[in-house]
Amino acid sequence: MCGITGFLGGVADPEHVLGQMTRALVHRGPDGAGHWFDLRAEVALGHRRLAIQDLSIEGAQPMHSASNRYVMVFNGEVFNHMELRGRLGGACRGHSDTETMLRAIETWGVREAVTQFVGMFAFALWDRETCELTLARDRLGIKPLYFGRVGQNFVFGSELKAFKKFPGFEPKVDRRALTAYMRANCVPQPLCIYEDFSQMSPGTLLIVKGGKTRVERYWSAREVARAGLDHPLTGGPEDIVNGLESVLEKAVQDRLLSDVPLGAFLSGGVDSSTVVALMRKHQSSVRTFSIGFEDDAYDEAVHARGVARHLGTEHTELVVTAADALEIVPRLAAMYDEPFADSSQIPTFLVSRLAREHVTVSLSGDGGDELFAGYNRHVFGPKIWKVMERLPIDGRRLVARGLSAVLAGAWDQAFGLLERALPSGVGVRLPTEKLQKFASVLPAKDQLALYETLVTHWSSDVVRAGEGHPVAWSDLGDFASSMMLTDLETYLPDDILTKVDRASMAVSLEARVPLLDHRVVEYAWRMPHEFKIRDGQSKWALRQVLYRHVPRAMIERPKMGFGVPIDAWLRGPLRDWAEELLNKRRLQQEGYFDASLVRTRWNEHLGHVKNWQHHLWDVLMFQAWLDSQ
Repeated sequence: MCGITGFLGGVADPEHVLGQMTRALVHRGPDGAGHWFDLRAEVALGHRRLAIQDLSIEGAQPMHSASNRYVMVFNGEVFNHMELRGRLGGACRGHSDTETMLRAIETWGVREAVTQFVGMFAFALWDRETCELTLARDRLGIKPLYFGRVGQNFVFGSELKAFKKFPGFEPKVDRRALTAYMRANCVPQPLCIYEDFSQMSPGTLLIVKGGKTRVERYWSAREVARAGLDHPLTGGPEDIVNGLESVLEKAVQDRLLSDVPLGAFLSGGVDSSTVVALMRKHQSSVRTFSIGFEDDAYDEAVHARGVARHLGTEHTELVVTAADALEIVPRLAAMYDEPFADSSQIPTFLVSRLAREHVTVSLSGDGGDELFAGYNRHVFGPKIWKVMERLPIDGRRLVARGLSAVLAGAWDQAFGLLERALPSGVGVRLPTEKLQKFASVLPAKDQLALYETLVTHWSSDVVRAGEGHPVAWSDLGDFASSMMLTDLETYLPDDILTKVDRASMAVSLEARVPLLDHRVVEYAWRMPHEFKIRDGQSKWALRQVLYRHVPRAMIERPKMGFGVPIDAWLRGPLRDWAEELLNKRRLQQEGYFDASLVRTRWNEHLGHVKNWQHHLWDVLMFQAWLDSQ
């Protein structure tokens, strides 16, 4: 895993500029730096190396192809590169995947070559013959890549930090991106928080030549989903589960390729436990890592511990206090480079830091929710809509107003009394938050409106002079499948994968996500829906794979997620920090938000009128990001 950057255009002292841009990404690659220039063509490529495969000088970048036609900088891993070498034939200098990629590009061309790569990647390729720069991002958006213009110069990089070192860079906040961020707690691709800059979309190539750019798509999740629904797998449950285990096992086995120590994140949930169980089939020893919390409502460490003991892993667990987690908050804005407000960024960083003390690569279970209907909205959304569409919308609006009018504290008290009457261990996690969400969806006029409400924090009116950015809805006819595909194309790359990439790379840890092998994705979309949600249970087929390795009783429990008690922290240890960032005069002077609306929600949160933790975290993370600029 690495950091890449570079530019096209004439600048004074290009060697110094590229050196500064590359050094800004040192956390992504502490093991070495490389630079290449062609002053006549006015092109520069920079690389920071985190050495994973071929630790020798033969694996260093920028790397030239055998014919010297191509020069490439590459971030990521191509896990099938040894198989590709067998197909390509010929002698090799070293055993890095970068060399294999260049040989494939020389043999097949860029577009055909990327369709053969199995893995996660973002790369920049300079063709010395045609004077073309090609940028590429992997199919699912696992690895990041930004680009844009500073004056007449074209710049690119793994993170925006690199652009700040380019002469003449004077960033301006893009109000459309800010509005989209406030809706979704992350900046969705292809938008970027800065005007005149963009994120590469997953599964695309960007070709730059003679000052002009064009985008080509080489893989589409939407096309994969539609093809899968049109040509579903046949056979009974055992056939489907056997096929799923086979494709998952291959994906996990491929990701064990490493010349450095390797482990896995383990929460004790379905996804990470499945990954670790399949790792255990191919390795005599597996290292696993988990984070525990003092607050039982957020602590999954006991479940991870049980799975680790059953699978026989070498397990490392860190119990985190509120003080440990809060110490991370001031570092988040600089770490994430753009405003980013998924509060699970905190435990994700903590478990990454823990793992990095022992390994350089860690496998993760991300992607299972999007592929196998793991979010509550996938299960309950269609049920809720089936009831809602039978009721008059005016009546639903009236009920919504009634539910919303009750103070959050009153709901907490009522649910507390209810839980005393229930058997031990039975209850509802975050009941008030769930009830408030239910009230918010009642007025939805159609399925898209219902989904938008479920995934939206702030409406566009909170951003002054903001411009709306609609949800990129992917309609497949079936409501649950449409939500899953939309999550796969938006929430997954924009939130989940951004979170994991920045948190892991902040400590120079490579995170691998076997469930997002594109062959697993394609198989999952061919699975009939009844193998994803069955008898009201999500991830049915994936669970059956896991139950072949781990007892059902260890896994069956309500979904928790990977959260922290931001609501309580904002009323307690983070209150002074938040109050300073949410100062009304400051908000008015900066001019980004409706200060009165923000302050109203802040006061309602402090007074337990409503739990606005997610909305306030959005504002706070933007404000903290502003301070970091």
